[in-house]
Amino acid sequence: MPRFRRPRSPARLLRQVAAATLACLALVLALRPPGPGSPAPRPLVQVAVAVADLPAGATLGPGDLTTAALPGDVVPDGSTPQPGTLTGQVLAAPVRSGEPVTDVRLIGPGLWAQVPPGEVAAPVRLADLAVATLLRAGDRVDVLAATAVPGELASGPDAGGTTVVVVASGALVLAAPPAATDPGGEAAGDGLLVLAVHPDTAARLAAAAATSTLTVTLGRP
Repeated sequence: MPRFRRPRSPARLLRQVAAATLACLALVLALRPPGPGSPAPRPLVQVAVAVADLPAGATLGPGDLTTAALPGDVVPDGSTPQPGTLTGQVLAAPVRSGEPVTDVRLIGPGLWAQVPPGEVAAPVRLADLAVATLLRAGDRVDVLAATAVPGELASGPDAGGTTVVVVASGALVLAAPPAATDPGGEAAGDGLLVLAVHPDTAARLAAAAATSTLTVTLGRP
């Protein structure tokens, strides 16, 4: 016995026709060339970016970077389209998730290129690790040296037993330790900064580090 199909309801048929019409309209709009007044599409460039927030001092691994397509006119100088070329390099400053990783964010030639003419890169180890982790590349700091005065010599302004002198003013921070903490909640790292200073100032910093406790005050970048 022949089987007969039930006729479709008019409402269902109308919905199907409307859906097909909308799909065709969307396809036509997507394929339509831009009009005379429409802006031309911006060409995209592949660039290596951070997968997640990364701290200063981190060594870049294969899983830390990926590629993203960005408009060519906003891609910063010193970036690269190949994340693999950055594996094993150390960050001189923190990087946000999705931020392109450029040469000035890395410890190496790109960072040293930021040393102003006539200055040198000088390592400075601070006594207070927590202070060091507050700093970021690009900050300006004054370096203070605190020296204990023997009791028999402490008099007048040195009656407190310690003298404090400024050994570097407005030094540019090139690299700073990460702000991570150890399981006990204490600041991690060794408090080592890299500063751009005049060669004479670098000599004073080296001499002060041998006899005094160093700390910094933060000024305007």
